[in-house]
Amino acid sequence: MSPEKTGLSAIATTDETFAIVAMDQRNTLKRMYAAVGIADATPEELTEIKADTVQSLSPSASAFLLDPTYGVPALAELPDLPGGSSFGVLVAAEPSDRGTFNGEPRTHRDPALNAEWVRRQGGHAVKFLVQLRADRRPGAGEPDISAEVLEVVREVVEDCRAAGIPSVIENLIYPLAGEQPPTPQQRADRIIEAAIALDELRPDLIKLEYPGDAASCRRLAESLHVPWAVLSAGVGFDQFADALRISCDEGGTSGFIAGRSIWKEAVGMGREERRAFLSETGRRRLDDLVKVIDGRARPYTEVVANA
Repeated sequence: MSPEKTGLSAIATTDETFAIVAMDQRNTLKRMYAAVGIADATPEELTEIKADTVQSLSPSASAFLLDPTYGVPALAELPDLPGGSSFGVLVAAEPSDRGTFNGEPRTHRDPALNAEWVRRQGGHAVKFLVQLRADRRPGAGEPDISAEVLEVVREVVEDCRAAGIPSVIENLIYPLAGEQPPTPQQRADRIIEAAIALDELRPDLIKLEYPGDAASCRRLAESLHVPWAVLSAGVGFDQFADALRISCDEGGTSGFIAGRSIWKEAVGMGREERRAFLSETGRRRLDDLVKVIDGRARPYTEVVANA
């Protein structure tokens, strides 16, 4: 790991960009196992796949995004890492079980899962997942779910700032009750509007869905004052590589935080087969993504300096 670095540099490449592997899935990972016929994946199995992923991909990753339940314990199981491996750790600090209101996700924060809690686990940054629809307006007698999200993010950012540890806010948009599937333009608008609202709170890094095309990426680049990294959302590897390229060239992204696009086929494999897959196919995919951002991604220091 990289204990000597602080701030965003602890999770960044030497080029001040982000090549981060996401392995913080908990309930999603269980569903992935169930989808391949393993409905009762044990905690040991969920920890082992995370340990194998870190072990295999650590030479090429600037950092790993891990959950506290299986991911952080996986670090303790690692043997000696390949020579030269040095990576940061982001710890997911959102509660694993989130509430709803009439089917809509509702954000809350456990004050015990704060920046100091992350630091005690060896983490270099706090990652906090929210689901914000900035265009949502509450009906009569309804809670203002969007305002709740922004207040939670404000608390996370302030807590991280006080502790001297970076805040990384991830947002996923979602459909409101009764909505039809969005057009590409509507989807882009929702991603960008939420990003702008989060940007106003000045987290250190925002993790965003790909907005869909070059024009939408340019809108993001023109609107944000903090660095952003694009997430893979489990799409196929080639599709994500194309999205990353456009995000760099047109959107000024500072890199990627990608998970399933790199390693999802490893779920359900025996351990020997899994390690071979991750060391070969997984590592090649990660190296290819690093090549995409090389010379293309915008250094986060440049974004901060121009804010």
